[in-house]
Amino acid sequence: MKIGIVIGSIREGRLGEGVGRWVEAAVAERAGVDVQVIDLKSFDVPLFTSSTNPMMANREYDSPSVGAWSAAIDDCDAFIFVTAEYNHGVPGSFKNAFDSLAPEWVDKTVGFVSYGADNGVRAVEHWRQIVANFHKVAVRGQVSLSLFTEFDQDGNVTPEARRGDELATMIDQIVANTRVAVPVR
Repeated sequence: MKIGIVIGSIREGRLGEGVGRWVEAAVAERAGVDVQVIDLKSFDVPLFTSSTNPMMANREYDSPSVGAWSAAIDDCDAFIFVTAEYNHGVPGSFKNAFDSLAPEWVDKTVGFVSYGADNGVRAVEHWRQIVANFHKVAVRGQVSLSLFTEFDQDGNVTPEARRGDELATMIDQIVANTRVAVPVR
């Protein structure tokens, strides 16, 4: 089983890279689970303007960047979205990249690690609505980090002690749900 950790912010000075590394270390400890960090910033996904619905594109996209993004997403059985909360919602670049694909997302499990002024919980609530369209199983467990208390002055993640247990619970849920979902796909 391969879990992709998708770092969804592409802003300069973003905190998602450090959060992604923290999540990667926890997933890497799991026996029988491979982990792949997928940093959206490295794909340069253009604004979605294609007249072809991604579900009908047969994984053949107009942009080479979208093709590379597609291959990275398609290669994973489940995901952990590392998401910032921008203006009470999901990062626009991440939503655009998500919308640029379709069959690559279908029937795969997803968990959320968020961060923001209010711990990113509103972004996760939006993501739960969005991913439901692709029959994704969004696990109940999540980790929500506070910009004010769980990052140091250099932007490094310094999670509260309970966050490790929350992350472990979420990973357990992702693994259990993915074991059921993989034979279906």
